[in-house]
Amino acid sequence: MSEEPPETSPPLDPSSFTRPLWGLPAGVDEEALKRLRHDLRTPLNQIIGYSEMLIETSGEGRSATLREDLQRLHSAATQILALLNEGLAQWKVEAGQVDLIALRRSLLGPLNSVLGYRDLCEETARSLDLEETVSDLGKIGLASRNLRKMLEQESFAERYHLGSPTSAGTTAPIAPGGTRNTAAPDALQPVPGSGHILVVDDEPLNREMLIRRLKRMGFTATGAENGLEALDALTKEPFDLVLLDILMPVLDGFQTLEKLKADEKLRHIPVIMITALDEVSATVRCIEAGAEDYVPKPFNPIILRARIGASLEKKRLRDKERAYLAEIQTERVKSDQLLLNVLPKAIADRLKSGEETIVDAVPEATVLFADIVGFTRIAADQPPARTVALLNEIFSQFDQLVERIGVEKIKTIGDSYMVVGGVPLPLANHAAACADMALAMLEVIQSFNQRNKSNWQIRIGMHTGPLVAGIIGSKKFAYDLWGDTVNIASRLESHGEAGIIQISQSTAALLEHQYVVEKRGPIELKHRGEMLAYRLVKRR
Repeated sequence: MSEEPPETSPPLDPSSFTRPLWGLPAGVDEEALKRLRHDLRTPLNQIIGYSEMLIETSGEGRSATLREDLQRLHSAATQILALLNEGLAQWKVEAGQVDLIALRRSLLGPLNSVLGYRDLCEETARSLDLEETVSDLGKIGLASRNLRKMLEQESFAERYHLGSPTSAGTTAPIAPGGTRNTAAPDALQPVPGSGHILVVDDEPLNREMLIRRLKRMGFTATGAENGLEALDALTKEPFDLVLLDILMPVLDGFQTLEKLKADEKLRHIPVIMITALDEVSATVRCIEAGAEDYVPKPFNPIILRARIGASLEKKRLRDKERAYLAEIQTERVKSDQLLLNVLPKAIADRLKSGEETIVDAVPEATVLFADIVGFTRIAADQPPARTVALLNEIFSQFDQLVERIGVEKIKTIGDSYMVVGGVPLPLANHAAACADMALAMLEVIQSFNQRNKSNWQIRIGMHTGPLVAGIIGSKKFAYDLWGDTVNIASRLESHGEAGIIQISQSTAALLEHQYVVEKRGPIELKHRGEMLAYRLVKRR
């Protein structure tokens, strides 16, 4: 609960101080003046904010008198703000024309008015049994007393390192006319597409006031009292916007903003900086660090609402863009995967890079053909769906072997399976890789027969030599191989025996030191004549 104000607040008497509190000695610390301006604005922001909310909710009839006194209170508070802005204007700081004694004296009058009207408003609110209004007036009283303590503090100059108090001459008080709350009626209307906002401020009154203001605008709002707490909250639940104070303990606003924008998961959340600092350098630093916008305290509710709405709309557009990009990326992955199902990765990459015609002359590679023995008879003896399912089971395991061993599947033709080693990427041990593939294919068939209680068999033929590889077709294109090496490998398979891996002499020469190879003798190949054939048995 907030501290309850006393029933009456004694006015401040400027003449009660026997010596001036503040002066501006030569070489005054400019950073100290910035802290002074921030510290004075903090309770002032609370006074103005709560009074604006009370004015907005005050009705007619019995509370008409309360509304008038609230407007006078608000007017006196805005007068203090105007005096503060004028007395500590940046140009005065830079020109060395700040007169803290005159500024202090000029603030006392309107502060007395704030305290007086606050007491009158509380009396009226109590008589009308307006408990919530009395509570908010108590917060205004607490903020007013905090401001008064700052003005009465004897060690004020030393605390802000402004130098020793002096008896410098005074400047006539600036007395601009008070202003009433000019918030437009739509300032409280919900923003279309309202979102979840995180309010980060170490001052409890500031935080509560802003959260209540946001809820009246139609937002969902949550508070955090420092940067670390804010970063923790952002990782636990989704937020659409962060309102971030700059001057905070533990982790200030600048540091919090930098950490937030450095996090890939959080950097898309827009941040609006809200602070009593109004230097151009602070604004520039926030924007450069990634802040969406910047609103000074005390904030104008209309401007705050407009900037929140603009930031949320930008976020919604960016979220849509991110969703579209993610969808495009998903479709691109699907497209790439489909392309890789048709073409080797190296060839697909060349196509995507812009190559239109791909034809490669390969000096040496090993081609392997495998074929199911008696597949026509097998297909005739059982339902087509069963046949296709069994063939798919075998070929799927062959595909896994291709990935594991590092050879390239070229295509399937009916019950025939074609593989190559050394294409499209060079492979020093292409013959050995195809040999391992062939031996593993026999093991797959053996395991298949045991599982399905069947007696399927395959023939395998392999040959090593030069060939041409490339893409044919413009629509349903395919990557294929041409040349005698392909034809001989196919003939070795078709002229082989069930369960046998029949290889050529050129392939056997590359394998004989690592594998057990048996000479089979010459065989007659169609269009090729007689050729010496060998049988690959196992790895040594």
